Amino acid sequence: MRTLLLATTAALMIPAQALMSPAMAADSAQAAQDAPPPLPRGRLGDAVVPTAYRLDLTVDPAQPRFSGRVEIDTTIKTVSRHVYLHGRNLTMRRAPQVTVGGRTLTAKWQEVGDTGILLLTFAEPLPVGAATFAFDYDAAFNDGPAGMFRVKVGDAWYSWTQFESVDARAAFPGFDQPGYKQPFTVTLRTPAGLKAVSNAPEASVTQEGGLDVHRFAATAPLPTYLVAMMVGPFASVAGTVAPTPERAAPLPLRILSPQPNGDKLDFALQNSQPIVALLERYFGRAFPYPKLDQITAPIMPGAMENAGADLYQDALIVMDENASTRRKRSFGMVVAHELAHQWFGDLVTPAWWDDIWLNESFANWMGFRIGHEWRPDLNVAGGALDEGFDAMTIDSLIAGRPIRQPITDSAQIDAAFDRITYGKGGHVVAMIAAYMGDAKFQAGVRRYMAAHAYGNATSTDFFRAMAEVAGDPRILPAMQGFVDQQGVPLLTFAGADGRFAVTQSRYAPFGVTAPQTRWGVPMCVAAGDTRQCQLVEAAGTAVSLPAGVPVVPNAGGTGYYRFELPGAEWDRLIAASDRLPGGEGLALADSLSASFLAGRNDVARLVALARTMSRNPDSYAADAALAAVTLLDRSHLVEPRAREAYRALVRGIVAPRLEAMGFDPRAGAYAAQAPEASERRIQLVTRMAGAARDAQIRATLADAAQAWLKGDVQALDPAWFGLAFGAYLRRAMPGKDGMTAARALLDRALASQDPVFRPSALGALATTGDAGLAKWLLNDLKDQRLRTSERLQMMTAIIGTEETRELGYDWMRGHLRQLRSDAGGIFFASRLPQVFLNWCAVDKADSFARRFRPLMRDTSGALDLERAIERVRNCGVLRQARAKSVSDALIGMK
Repeated sequence: MRTLLLATTAALMIPAQALMSPAMAADSAQAAQDAPPPLPRGRLGDAVVPTAYRLDLTVDPAQPRFSGRVEIDTTIKTVSRHVYLHGRNLTMRRAPQVTVGGRTLTAKWQEVGDTGILLLTFAEPLPVGAATFAFDYDAAFNDGPAGMFRVKVGDAWYSWTQFESVDARAAFPGFDQPGYKQPFTVTLRTPAGLKAVSNAPEASVTQEGGLDVHRFAATAPLPTYLVAMMVGPFASVAGTVAPTPERAAPLPLRILSPQPNGDKLDFALQNSQPIVALLERYFGRAFPYPKLDQITAPIMPGAMENAGADLYQDALIVMDENASTRRKRSFGMVVAHELAHQWFGDLVTPAWWDDIWLNESFANWMGFRIGHEWRPDLNVAGGALDEGFDAMTIDSLIAGRPIRQPITDSAQIDAAFDRITYGKGGHVVAMIAAYMGDAKFQAGVRRYMAAHAYGNATSTDFFRAMAEVAGDPRILPAMQGFVDQQGVPLLTFAGADGRFAVTQSRYAPFGVTAPQTRWGVPMCVAAGDTRQCQLVEAAGTAVSLPAGVPVVPNAGGTGYYRFELPGAEWDRLIAASDRLPGGEGLALADSLSASFLAGRNDVARLVALARTMSRNPDSYAADAALAAVTLLDRSHLVEPRAREAYRALVRGIVAPRLEAMGFDPRAGAYAAQAPEASERRIQLVTRMAGAARDAQIRATLADAAQAWLKGDVQALDPAWFGLAFGAYLRRAMPGKDGMTAARALLDRALASQDPVFRPSALGALATTGDAGLAKWLLNDLKDQRLRTSERLQMMTAIIGTEETRELGYDWMRGHLRQLRSDAGGIFFASRLPQVFLNWCAVDKADSFARRFRPLMRDTSGALDLERAIERVRNCGVLRQARAKSVSDALIGMK
């Protein structure tokens, strides 16, 4: 038996070709040549490399489809009959062609896979060398902000493009990955009289066949995801950014928006100019492109850094000097963020999507930094740390990812655009910059930009530039440790009288055991006038500080870590919290809340922080103090029997602060007040109307909304729209005229294009908690004026409202295929599982896992689903363990 087995094995090891006849071997070789290479799930590879694009598209936003001809100059590096490139839902009007070696060949084509891969198959192998591919095709506009999309605004249609991450392939065939950068020459054929915008300046406009033909200059080298093409009867204002030391000539600047917004574009024009100049000064080089257009779209959920043609949500740009502090903060931060990308992302582009974190993390940090330099009175910088500490909520989970994550499948790309990339990444950049020193960090950035301008780079290139200027060899591994490892460091202080042993571990919520992780933590500690910074590399270190004064374990708040203190040190720091700088107040609120959620701290300290730090003059810190108390309700720890005690507690903290400030909802009532005070009032009124459910505040808001709807436009400032319309509807809905009021508000909203009123009114309609209205909105509302993205947003708001979450959830389950489509763009589809966070129970987490894991597997929402399941389960475990004791404590408070 053994001998037979060995003989059989030996026979199987004979090469297959030796067992074939010559004819069979020839047929086998031909079959191998005929078979296409394996389907690329991520990168295409370099068998064919693009060198230039010519896009000639006919775009009429009033029609359901657009068409075009695309020519792509390439270099073929590998002989093959098969070529993979990208294209999704494109209808070829004739067979694709390639001109190579003086011959033109046609190809069979098919869309393969589920991420938009085109396979071209030719009758004979294509030779190595220069080749030009040509495609004549048409495609449908999208309804949501992905690919080339269109929206009707008033009586006119407009179209825009949003290509990040992999949606350029829905607008034209191409090699849709960031490592390919080449010039684009764009021609847009449009109905007469429409404006057309692309990345480069418009070179000419002629008329052909009844259409305007807009020809644009060739761009600098760009990846496909940064190409922009906008068409419509846009309103616009134009000016220039004056010359700077870095740029000798004026920079042409325009703001373009749908016609109804035409009277509120000058603010963006005037205030974008200094932001450009501040960025040029930081980078030490001129704006990289010959012009800058900033365009708005009503359904864009955020903003996009298309080279020379940034795209924004209407509400981010369309405003005047009377806009609220919050909206001006958003303007400064987001405009500075997107314009920072013109250098960091556009001029220097990641070689692949696993380094997109560097784009977004750096731009996030720059957005807050430069936004703050633009208007220091707005306190824009405080938002950077607020986002960073908020990111710790998901970074403390077991399900997650590091900032830099290898991406091997296109389905993974969109998941990288989350709070880890933006919030954690931006905070880590701030931490390293603070530890290195601003001048050295800036020198590293400039070195990196100079080495890779108009090309591609990797995280390794960035780290190398930093290491070359840092003067401290430990900086590089410390930075990489935060970028390449998931989790939040926890620094635990043990000791007293200024002498502490500090140990590091990985933070974990109650009932969770986190993996052992070690970082090189740049720790800065302060006590009185003493400040010490050191790199905590091993398990721990010793710290000696002045005794008898509050210890601030995260001086400045720039450290991406949490801390744990002895009880007496917690109390001493809380007592001084109304005098802490904003960043340190945010760090205290986050660490104390995290300590409570881990089971190490109690309700009394959360309340003490809220009572003290709510007096802090920094609006971010003051509101974070109140958030530490409302955390109890958000964590489902307030039982029904304790609900009134909880509301009374919030009311008792907030009401005196609001009474001292005053509250008048009329338009412009506080226009002359300092921005921080105006923002603080909005925070306090929001807490009173929400967590405290104060009847008087709600009535004041409802009365103002009613007067405004009846024609008194001075009765309600836009800053209060969302709260006021919500209060108005909640008061109306129980009565017989409730649905009449709701329908009237809906009609008013859909007839309006105002970028503040319309979304505020629609949001109020979706959050009344009235089951009848929610069912009508989900099932019976057929008004064509309601945009697809607005319908999706209303659905998530209905699920997010406690009284209607179950019926909203049932609706969502029945429409999951629609919701997983690209109608809402990457910002919606990949975040859909976040609706589950409105539940708090172990059995519910198990149910979500059973039902949705098979549906979300291998999609951009898979990671967020795992995060949501874990958070719902963790919340349920904490609720079982602590809800009774928390409720008892609330009832017993005075």
